[in-house]
Amino acid sequence: MNALVYLPLLVPVLAAAAARPLAARLEPRLATWLLTATTVALAAFSTGALALLTASALAQVPFLAALGNYSQPALRSGDPVPAVAGSAAALLLTAAAVAVAVVIRARARALAESYRRAARMAPGGRVVVVPGHAIEAYALPGSPGRIVVSGRLLDALDDRGRAALLAHEHAHLAGQHHLFTTVAHLAAAANPLLLPVARAVDYTVERWADERAAAITGDRRLVASTIGQVALLATARPARLRSAALGITGTLGITGARGRPISLAWAGPVPRRVAALLAPPPRRQLTLLAVVALLIAIAGASAIEAARDLHALLEFAQAAR
Repeated sequence: MNALVYLPLLVPVLAAAAARPLAARLEPRLATWLLTATTVALAAFSTGALALLTASALAQVPFLAALGNYSQPALRSGDPVPAVAGSAAALLLTAAAVAVAVVIRARARALAESYRRAARMAPGGRVVVVPGHAIEAYALPGSPGRIVVSGRLLDALDDRGRAALLAHEHAHLAGQHHLFTTVAHLAAAANPLLLPVARAVDYTVERWADERAAAITGDRRLVASTIGQVALLATARPARLRSAALGITGTLGITGARGRPISLAWAGPVPRRVAALLAPPPRRQLTLLAVVALLIAIAGASAIEAARDLHALLEFAQAAR
């Protein structure tokens, strides 16, 4: 097996570095599909590479070599993978399997609870207004899905702001955005290097809903101002109160310590979303798409070539027995 087996383990580092710029430059719907597919593909290829390294190490164990009728000298002469690397790969593969199982369990429970909550809500409409002092609005997947909004938030917005808010949350339900984020985080559980890509998917689904709300209302500035208004309302409440309105879960994040302005490149998701809505609509970037596709193809081709090399080595070791 040659050094190509390590390439699928390195490409996710490049993907992690490129995730945020891609999320900012690509059209949000396209970015969501692309980044989700990227996390899945690279997680699969890197897991395959770990499996190949593990298999190579296991084949050199005397007992297993005897079971497979392999010649150990032939394996050692033709396989540059050290036993230490194979053992580390086995540990990482085990950790990835456990992490994926944990995430699947947590996400499945959350989705089941979402469906139960949606089913318990009174029939008669998709929008459910809840009492209380919280500033919150969120899409609740279910059958049917619901849009849950606090009455206090609706009272704080005018008619146009409410329309932008509801259009945003409806876009989450219509686009099944929870499935994209779930798949991306499952892939990142298999390979933690892909966590920045999964977080970028969290951002792009919000941008997707922003752009959809802008298209429905016909006013990008209205959506931008509504995001900012809800963020200010949320930060005016005690820190413990939860706010998921328009995807806002924290402070506005435009200023740093002592009120000093910070670069938008280091800002949180809310100011970046507002800035994107105040700019012209994003366009397709074919060059970026081609570069991402090339990286995925390189990782996949490397994993396939490494698998072929291992298969050829094992056949050679059997013939040399």
